[in-house]
Amino acid sequence: MTTTKYGKYVVKHDLQIGGFGPEYSYTGEDDYNSNFTIAFLRITEPTLMEEYAHSHDFDMYLYFHSFDPDNMGDLGADIEIGLGEEREIHKITTPTSVYIPAGMIHCPLEFKRVDKPILFVHCTLASKYVKEEDKIIRD
Repeated sequence: MTTTKYGKYVVKHDLQIGGFGPEYSYTGEDDYNSNFTIAFLRITEPTLMEEYAHSHDFDMYLYFHSFDPDNMGDLGADIEIGLGEEREIHKITTPTSVYIPAGMIHCPLEFKRVDKPILFVHCTLASKYVKEEDKIIRD
């Protein structure tokens, strides 16, 4: 294999099968040597992705988009996410982004109805995604 000057900036991964189906995941720790991690997941059926509220020491961004190339504006799903200490429920029915600042309590996250595949993108400003046991709220 030939080493190039800028080849380290081109990261290729094979499709993996994770806990929710097909996914691509890139971490700052393993792939970029930076504080950025991103995962792309295809959601095809209703699922409770996160049952318990929790927080992190890093900013996080969640994206919910249609996987339908012919109608990207139609999410075709009902999703609920709890935000804040009150776990205020926000309903997602159209393509949406959710910003979760470091320290903010969030979840549960539930895909209640999924009529067609959804592209769920999970980004963290951290070298890897970590959910610390002492920051999970189980009540």
